[in-house]
Amino acid sequence: MLAVPNVSEGRDRDVIAALTDACRVPGAAVINAHSDADHNRTVLSIAGTPVGLCDALVGLAAAAVSRVDLRWHQGVHPCTGALDVAPIVVLGPDDAPVARAIARAVGERIGYELEVPVFFYGQLATRPELVRPHGLRVYGRERLAEEISSGRLLPDEGPARLHPSAGCVLVGVRPPLIAWNVWLPNASLAEARAIADRVRESGGGLPGVLAMGVYLSEAGIAQVSMNLEDSRGTPPWVVMQAVRREADRLGVELGESELVGLIPRHAFGQVSPSALGLRRFSPSQLLEACCPALARDQIQGVRDRQAP
Repeated sequence: MLAVPNVSEGRDRDVIAALTDACRVPGAAVINAHSDADHNRTVLSIAGTPVGLCDALVGLAAAAVSRVDLRWHQGVHPCTGALDVAPIVVLGPDDAPVARAIARAVGERIGYELEVPVFFYGQLATRPELVRPHGLRVYGRERLAEEISSGRLLPDEGPARLHPSAGCVLVGVRPPLIAWNVWLPNASLAEARAIADRVRESGGGLPGVLAMGVYLSEAGIAQVSMNLEDSRGTPPWVVMQAVRREADRLGVELGESELVGLIPRHAFGQVSPSALGLRRFSPSQLLEACCPALARDQIQGVRDRQAP
């Protein structure tokens, strides 16, 4: 099983190390870590047994509560929690029931043991607006606190109030997605936002693409930051074509791109990583390289389809 928690700390190396170490429990292993100072966010990929994943995520939540204070948090990525999201990833058709059980156990333990409110999202969402994390983030932390304290928005687990320093946690179940950033070396923030607006699904762009335009002050560059929710229906090369088309329309130079976390092998199709502008790509970032069972399942699936 695989989980991809996002923590609202991407600058302090000591804190990031403590958060990562908290996930190293029996039955779980951190297989990928990506930190970004401007986003002020760390994305961890954790593989393990159901019990191991549950213990790792609860341990990470406890470390985040003690080491991350949202009252001082600044970053271009929106967030509502110290441990912001904790999705369990459904890698195959048989994983969904186990993934849901893990997520429910994680949510219950975080709410009860740490007294941090938990909202379920994705396949566990108890209200339509929480299928995606944006449905909660759109409130902003101050209004979210008011909505919860007034009883208009109740957590699925934990106390009916935001934790004063750690906020709340979104625990969910979802298929694999690709987190992907494209740099725009000579673009303004307005131009990055214009490209994101036209590429993302909600703006009439590509299905399953979430995008936002940001300016990274420490890096000194604009960026289109994206999540690709359906890499089979909308593969990365199609997204890159759309970003390039919109950049050309604005007369904006297209720079390198960056993968955050892991990517399934099929997402490349016949296109090389370099054709997508991916810098420092390593085969260890392939999902199948970290989850051999997934690779075996895919091979067996091909054989089953080819069988007479």
